[in-house]
Amino acid sequence: MVEISASMVMKLRKISGQGMMDCKKALQEAGGDIDEAMDVLRKKGLATLSKRAERETSEGIVVITEGDNWASLATLCCETDFVAKSDDFMAAVEAIKNYMAECEADDDADAILQTKLNGKEFSEIITKTVSKTGEKMVVGDYARFYLSEPGLIGTYVHFNGKVGTMVHIETSDDNVAAADQLKQTAADIAMHITATKPLALSKDGIDSETIEREKAIFADQVKNKPPNIIEKIIEGKLKKFFAENCLLDQPFVKDDSKSVEQVLADAAKQADGEAKIKRFVRFEVG
Repeated sequence: MVEISASMVMKLRKISGQGMMDCKKALQEAGGDIDEAMDVLRKKGLATLSKRAERETSEGIVVITEGDNWASLATLCCETDFVAKSDDFMAAVEAIKNYMAECEADDDADAILQTKLNGKEFSEIITKTVSKTGEKMVVGDYARFYLSEPGLIGTYVHFNGKVGTMVHIETSDDNVAAADQLKQTAADIAMHITATKPLALSKDGIDSETIEREKAIFADQVKNKPPNIIEKIIEGKLKKFFAENCLLDQPFVKDDSKSVEQVLADAAKQADGEAKIKRFVRFEVG
């Protein structure tokens, strides 16, 4: 049997971040081989992950990575704020940025886990971090926007790191997209989305079930009104609901005298062109 020295245990502990006894047991199981011992600890990490599968991951951070004609947004989540602020977790945050740059999927969080860099999948990074922190970790949400036509992508992450947005804006040409006014407006609209939580781009994007549910609530609120005005009241309340929940109709947070759609149109006009919002995503941890 190979003798496991204190220096071997310390070396593995430094590499893995595991406790002394766990490292010693892993080395004994691996016959003193550091690499095999790391595999033993990684398997332990998988076991930890499995054990904690039902735990809630309500802490973490929103991560944005951007390229010349694309941007990706994801949430990396864990169980506690303590771990979310740890060096091990933040190392995983830095790692996922590189994996997001390589992943070409549009909205599949599992695709991030399966993406490889230098022969290593991101799932292995997760496993290693789990083995160090003892907490469940997941890629909660993921989206990638790619520009195939003239346009730009506005991004914003709230100062607490737990809410983030991407908004894809199409423009009439590349010069409009490159204008400073459009870049600033795109960033401002992303910030607006983070603050106002729109349900959809326009009322066409709100599903019929939601609309019917709201109408039923409004009808109940005015059931004691004269029958001849109930329909008009419901119609007015529904119009207000769309204005509050559809991005294009929402009053802009930095100038509520204009809608988001008007603010973008004005910015594009200043750049001698046109622009429209194609899509957006908003992710929030917890």
